[in-house]
Amino acid sequence: MQIPPGKKIYFLSDFHLGAPDHETSLARERRIAAFLERIRGDAALIFIVGDLFDFWYEYRTVVPKGYTRILGKLAELTDSGIPIHFFTGNHDMWMSGYFEQELNIPVYHEPQVFDFNGKSFYIGHGDGLGPGDHGYKFLKKIFRNPLCQWMFGILPPAVGVGIAGWLSRRSRAMTGATDAEFLGEDKEWLVIYCRELLKKQRHDYFIFGHRHLPIDLLLDQTGSRYINLGDWIRYYTYAVFDGVQLSLLSETPETAGKIVRR
Repeated sequence: MQIPPGKKIYFLSDFHLGAPDHETSLARERRIAAFLERIRGDAALIFIVGDLFDFWYEYRTVVPKGYTRILGKLAELTDSGIPIHFFTGNHDMWMSGYFEQELNIPVYHEPQVFDFNGKSFYIGHGDGLGPGDHGYKFLKKIFRNPLCQWMFGILPPAVGVGIAGWLSRRSRAMTGATDAEFLGEDKEWLVIYCRELLKKQRHDYFIFGHRHLPIDLLLDQTGSRYINLGDWIRYYTYAVFDGVQLSLLSETPETAGKIVRR
């Protein structure tokens, strides 16, 4: 794809709408919807790279209550001709057609490669990639098993959503301190994953979410870069490609200085 002059591609991730409570989530949802409206004028394409929701499950005839502002804004943008691509995260992996049918948004469950203006972009949420974290990788296989999804679906929504909410809170409690720290290039599992991939095929940009820490890191001497998009809970960060270069930015000046750059 060749980006039209004056247009840009935007990358965002990790909104975790629904957490930690309705009031906080609603304020964050309004802020994200307002940002999407501001970029409408120059957006050629928008990528949402996972964990838009803190929990999402599409029952056969119902979807989780709420999120009317973000879903309405996404529909408005796609109806106006702005393509949006969505990658499932570890909190919203159970998607089965709602976004495609109602919002005209393609949904990806694995990393994908895109080419824009001659630059190669490797894009994915990032969960379960790289070394270690074998416990989660095992759970991910269970969660993505069709039989397990069906069994969850036969639970009453109030029970299923309650269980999912407890699991999400537990996950945040276990990873909260780690998410706030840069572990070093030799310990950041997504950095290790990217450098292993570079041995097989070069990409100009590796773009992930999941980590909740905004990171812009040079991977090798050819200029390949790893970008972690941070989140819209603490950092309000996003990446933008103007057709020539990719920049990792913050919506607010006070968090711009917290971006890890190497």
